Amino acid sequence: MTSPEGTDGPLVLGPLLRYVDETSAAVWVETRGAASVTVARGGASATARTFAVHGHHYALVELAGLEPGSSEPYTVEVDGAQVWPEPDSPFPAPVIATLKRGRPLRLAFGSCRTSVTHDEAGNRMHGVDALRAWALRMADQVEPAESADPDDPDLAPQLPDLLLFLGDQVYADETTDEMRAFIEARRDIDQPPWTELQDYEEYAHLYSLAWSDRANRWLLSTVPSAMVFDDHDIRDDWNTSLDWRREMEATSWWHGRIVAGLSSYWVHQHLGNLSPAQRAADELWQQVLAHEGDAEHDLGPVIDAFAERVDQEPQTYRWSYVRDFDTQARLVVVDSRAARDLRPESRAMLDPDEARWLDEQLRGDVDHLLVATSLPFLLARGLHHLEAFSEALAQGAWGGPGSRAGEKLRQTVDLEHWGAFQKSFQEVARQVIEVAAGERGRAPSTVTFLSGDVHHSYVSEAWPTDGRAVQSTLLQAVCSPIRNPLSRNMRFATAVLSYGVAGPVGRLASRSARVPDGPLTWRYAEGPWFDNNLACLQVSGRSLRMWWVTGKVVDDDARPRLAKVAAYELDEQGNPPPREGAVAKLRRRVRRR
Repeated sequence: MTSPEGTDGPLVLGPLLRYVDETSAAVWVETRGAASVTVARGGASATARTFAVHGHHYALVELAGLEPGSSEPYTVEVDGAQVWPEPDSPFPAPVIATLKRGRPLRLAFGSCRTSVTHDEAGNRMHGVDALRAWALRMADQVEPAESADPDDPDLAPQLPDLLLFLGDQVYADETTDEMRAFIEARRDIDQPPWTELQDYEEYAHLYSLAWSDRANRWLLSTVPSAMVFDDHDIRDDWNTSLDWRREMEATSWWHGRIVAGLSSYWVHQHLGNLSPAQRAADELWQQVLAHEGDAEHDLGPVIDAFAERVDQEPQTYRWSYVRDFDTQARLVVVDSRAARDLRPESRAMLDPDEARWLDEQLRGDVDHLLVATSLPFLLARGLHHLEAFSEALAQGAWGGPGSRAGEKLRQTVDLEHWGAFQKSFQEVARQVIEVAAGERGRAPSTVTFLSGDVHHSYVSEAWPTDGRAVQSTLLQAVCSPIRNPLSRNMRFATAVLSYGVAGPVGRLASRSARVPDGPLTWRYAEGPWFDNNLACLQVSGRSLRMWWVTGKVVDDDARPRLAKVAAYELDEQGNPPPREGAVAKLRRRVRRR
């Protein structure tokens, strides 16, 4: 098999730098055949044998005993031959930088990235890849955009501690020309599932397309990453409702899709999310270790059986995970797709076991509580109430005809975010208020939801509806898309639901369906904006700063420049900036355009 870049060397994909803490690091690779993979950094090195999944070969190499707060270049060898960094690479040497207690924490985040070419045609159809523009700037390969302040520290080539991908890392249902060509070469695209993905082999190729561009490949080799899926990693509207799921399960192709999607997700994305202790306890990783060195053993059937089971019995495996960064921050990454309870009598975003787990993680005694969920917890007010209204209709608030209309509405308009799971929304909102009030340990400076999915970006500030005093600033920060912009019509519809009377009208509609008032009230502090972009976040003590960057073509489509879209900041006391009046905000946006 030839990689998308056309090389036939022993390294097919990667390396990806995954879980890194103060003293350990994990490096993920795909190789062309069974092999021994060695990662060397300074005086430390580690070696792992590859494991096979459906004829593909992977390794996760774990380095231990590293010095906290250190940063050193590393190399990757396959069967004794160096394969990374590439000898002709124009990029800086890849490094593994360990965390250090007390140092300000910086991370980047975003979601929704299609894998198309980076030429004029690709940029015209999908816009500039914000991840790649950021990678080129982080590698000091390009200057900031001409319109940007050249001395802006937010555009300086400073690598973060973590790159958090919040879903739709790959699109299994909306395939590109390159992916379709691969599919058509192996089967009839006039037969189900047509140009959508069918099996593990096609997923493996899709991941290669997503991660093989040289700039992005360098970035992923030198910045630790964490990931969580969203619907397009499997299929649009994945687990919207029980009706949706039954419709999918009645097809001839869904079983193959969900099994391949979850199997490939565990291999390519989830495995690297885990700490050494979490990996050691993981049931599939134990299978990998049990067959280490057995080049003839292919784990494909084992992983497929696992994927089939966890799809039908989601309570038997947890995709969610948590990262603690000393007392500076806790990052809780929530599975808001696979863990849903779709039974009408108990419909919830999270099944009971997952809900208990999240309840346990929502605690204070950190400076910042970061809750990552692919789906925004706080949508535009009008859209949130519309989702609550559609759920109540589908649940029978207006009788049988209303139920059918509600189900059709939520599937047609993608009304399946937290607002469409009111039981879970209200539970989590109350838990967050308790954290902010100091009832679950020392109140953090912020409780910040980090999300993607909706193909527009914004910051919202929230507060308890009943006026209850809280000590934390409650925020929703969204970064979407990295590369997959909305059409003009969808931008207009989103804007309509974001401003003016949309919120009050939506609330009237939801009240007509007897949806109770929520524990939180919120409004935009910044946005929305619709650029392809990537967000950055830095916390230091009680302060928090976020900014969004995008790529601009100046004179070369392949070498976009970095520009800043927006920023939001809390001061050293954790206080938000003075709120700008709606008229002043509108004037500023008009001037910006």
